[in-house]
Amino acid sequence: MSWLRALKETAHAGLTIERRRLEPLIAIRGAAGLALVLGIGLALFGPVVAASSAFGAFQAAIATFQRSWRPRPVLALVSGASLAVSTFLGYLTGSRMLLFLALLVLWTFLSGLAWAAGPTAGIIASSNVAIMLVTVTLPTSVANSAVHAVMILFGGVVQAALIVLFPVRRWGAQRDALADALAGEADYARRLRHDPLAAFDPVPLMTARSAAAVTPRQARHRPPELRGSRGVAERIRPVLASLADPATGVPSEGPERDRVRELLAAAGSVLDSAARAIRHGDPVKLSPAAVAALKTPDTGTLLTGPTRRAAGRLGALLSDVIETAEGEGTKEEQAAAEEAAETIKATGGGTPAAPHRRRPTLPRLVPVVANAVRAELRPGSPILRHAVRVSVVVAVGYLIGAALPFGHGYWAPMASVMVMRPEFSQTYGRSVARFGGTIVGVSFATAIVQITDPGVTPAAMLSVLCALLMYLLMRTGYVVGQACVSAYVVFLLGMAGDDWSQTVLERVVLTLVGGLLAMISYAAYPAWETPRLRGRLGDWLKADGRYVAAVVGQYAGPAEGGRDDVRSALLDTRRARVAWQEALATAQHEPVRNRGLSRAAADDTQHALAEFGRVAMLLEAHLPCGSATPVPAAARLAEALRRATERGAKEVRERRVPDWAEVREALAQWDALRRAGEGEADPFVRNRAGLLLEALEEFSRGLDGTPKPNPPVDRAG
Repeated sequence: MSWLRALKETAHAGLTIERRRLEPLIAIRGAAGLALVLGIGLALFGPVVAASSAFGAFQAAIATFQRSWRPRPVLALVSGASLAVSTFLGYLTGSRMLLFLALLVLWTFLSGLAWAAGPTAGIIASSNVAIMLVTVTLPTSVANSAVHAVMILFGGVVQAALIVLFPVRRWGAQRDALADALAGEADYARRLRHDPLAAFDPVPLMTARSAAAVTPRQARHRPPELRGSRGVAERIRPVLASLADPATGVPSEGPERDRVRELLAAAGSVLDSAARAIRHGDPVKLSPAAVAALKTPDTGTLLTGPTRRAAGRLGALLSDVIETAEGEGTKEEQAAAEEAAETIKATGGGTPAAPHRRRPTLPRLVPVVANAVRAELRPGSPILRHAVRVSVVVAVGYLIGAALPFGHGYWAPMASVMVMRPEFSQTYGRSVARFGGTIVGVSFATAIVQITDPGVTPAAMLSVLCALLMYLLMRTGYVVGQACVSAYVVFLLGMAGDDWSQTVLERVVLTLVGGLLAMISYAAYPAWETPRLRGRLGDWLKADGRYVAAVVGQYAGPAEGGRDDVRSALLDTRRARVAWQEALATAQHEPVRNRGLSRAAADDTQHALAEFGRVAMLLEAHLPCGSATPVPAAARLAEALRRATERGAKEVRERRVPDWAEVREALAQWDALRRAGEGEADPFVRNRAGLLLEALEEFSRGLDGTPKPNPPVDRAG
């Protein structure tokens, strides 16, 4: 992609405004906390201290809007405390420019590394640096700066207290994550009716898994409908795929296929009902038609073999979903849901709920974050490059702002640190959006000021109104949020005694300078994803190979257990797949060459790996019980798959095409054993193993650019 096209697309993305679900009660709560802090600051200390406390409350509320599964009060307290420390240390060094610049570079570098702990930590750390640049100019003495720091912390405490006292949709984020996972399963079931080989997006399940991790205290207060449903949803996915796949024995048309379609439609309806119940905390309301379709006796007469086993397993899992999603309804409603769950159980017994996933408490999170940051301190790390880039840009922007005759030179570095991200398109898109939002917000605020000439109290009220609009509309687009923030800062600094006219031209020009510095820095010291695509693809191949080997190995030793190995490998391959997809999406917007992996090769190889994982998922859906007959040939195949994919991943990174001779040899030995009468009677596993080899060969052809060979044509007669 050319630079011109990349700039055009990123600018369009930054200026895009989307229709999103608004959360007015949460926005009102955040604005009310800001108004309370601002009023107390005005009454006790005057407008200057009130401005500092308002920045603390404003930032604490923004922190609670970030995508995080930690309690919102904790985010508000962390944001307020870190900003208070930043402000106090910044003021102590503010009188000595070189010392303050050194602190600013160090603080910014650490905020860049904070992205290693996740986007929430990165956004909070970056915002603290940006606001610190403003708040350090407000105090006039060390004692006064201590008061400012305490009031900033007070703003975070107030926002945290309001969240505790006036909760809005408690556990709402976790409910939405689990409901999205179940809704994704329902959509997958419906798509399988028309496309038995439909792809499945694992992201909702991964998100639900992250949301399910709780601290011991959270585990004691978690609603009952959030316990266990995710684990059942995880087990439903391979069963749905196995039920629909023609390779399990159901023809593409006929009574058997019609019955499978009925079961898939009923499963989609049940999963949708469970998703709605969990999202709103209501009892499950099932469709009578779906219940009737699941409990009809036709399944046992029409379906046989693996498909019949999958249908029975599906009924039991759907029953478990209903039982865990019943919610807090009346006794009559819960009894009705329990009765419906029992009627659709095709096999006896449910699935026991797994113990909750432990999320470390805040003190125990420190070594986890430290290890994540330490892992990024290596050459070529995108996080390390971002930290270096943003710290240099902030220092240069601060010096340029100080040299220009505007005053208030902190606007340039503040704009830079707010828009810079470890990824190219977000940095460029946010730079354009911040400049556009600044023009709109400053122009709007200036027009109101010139018309009304507000005093301290009206300016404070206008700033609270702008903050309310920011909280309400921030998810609709970055440009909208920046327009509200710009107007908020104009009114707040004007209330603190800043000259109204100084916030017009200087803010626009210095914001433009900060945005340009951010864009130039990425071009000069980039962290492109395009050259790393082969590495991401190799990681996915290696993770897929571990997962497939773990599943196939279960058939060799069913009595030995090892299901935890399968689960661990599945999670690894999901993470590798999502990392590849995110890298590919990012690379498509980068103005660099493909570096040895064309878009066609990327599409073909990811399709082959998706098929490789899908076949393994079918095998996982039919894992043998402990008393099943072992398949010794499966052990040799599992080891061959593990070694071949590890070697293949290395060859992909080295720009070579993998060869799968070892896998072909293992299958040939398996066939020789079967001909000698030493193999298993059920050909299900062997047939799926052949599909695994076909997917690997398709991967190599896609990487090499070789077209897929046509099947041989029978010319007999």
